[in-house]
Amino acid sequence: MTILVLAEHDHQTIKPSTLSTITAAKQLNQPIHVLVLGNNPSGAIAQAQILDIEKVLVGDDTGFEKPMAETFAAAVLDIAANYDFILAPATTFGKNILPRIAAKLDIQQISDVIAVVSPKQFTHPIYAGNALQTLETTQAKNIMTVRPTAFAPMTLNSGTAAVEKIAAKPVASRARFVGLQESKGDRPELTSARIVVSGGRGVGSKDNFKMVESLADKLNAAVGASRAAVDAGYVPNDYQVGQTGKIVAPDLYIAVGISGAIQHLAGMGGSKVVVAINKDPDAAIFQIADYGLVADLFQAVPDLIKAL
Repeated sequence: MTILVLAEHDHQTIKPSTLSTITAAKQLNQPIHVLVLGNNPSGAIAQAQILDIEKVLVGDDTGFEKPMAETFAAAVLDIAANYDFILAPATTFGKNILPRIAAKLDIQQISDVIAVVSPKQFTHPIYAGNALQTLETTQAKNIMTVRPTAFAPMTLNSGTAAVEKIAAKPVASRARFVGLQESKGDRPELTSARIVVSGGRGVGSKDNFKMVESLADKLNAAVGASRAAVDAGYVPNDYQVGQTGKIVAPDLYIAVGISGAIQHLAGMGGSKVVVAINKDPDAAIFQIADYGLVADLFQAVPDLIKAL
């Protein structure tokens, strides 16, 4: 049994989501190959080489400049017969590509794995994170996405892997890359931040949300939001934490004016310490909070900023 991990990277560095996926793959106790597709992804290849894996497969072509699901899925399908497991992180990257591969191979995908019980048994959340299911696969070949926040990233400089170029060529497709809009800032990236400060509908407006951002800046934290805050236009969609947003598991999560809908809790339930500030003592967020402050956030947050 050999494992293939599809690498998410920016051509220069392997993303932490992939390093966490490799950690999960290591628990299957089988040789691991990492597939790097890109256009001269020299930096990513160099990083993959120093991971504790057996082999780095490289598909280098101008058609792999951007991670198009159509081209990446076709490249994986070309070599899929050689592998019993094909893994990718449960990020936008992996969620876009792996279901296409599973459909082409007529295989039921195992999604959002948070624990490897055995090489055939895996645990993942269901019902918006309200229950955990451990399933046993009887499939000869398995396609699996891994929740990055559930596994520590593999450290670099942990091995010396061989590099092998493969004859991967992008397939013709009616889909084409138009553009990429990325949010850039000085704050830590939301899914990998040690501290996250999130605001909800209770913050009241886009202008008021600056108070949440100020608190985050004091703590060198990432900024998140509930879906209600995003839908109300307080912040962009990429701030959203939850079942239909980003999954985070920081050391500290501060929820400001967030009631605690099931969908939001599904996105931050893995946080080590949760602090909630809400004027409603019956808010659901207090049921999972380690520290809860029943107070008017418009007084409590400025006081906290001042104290910090």
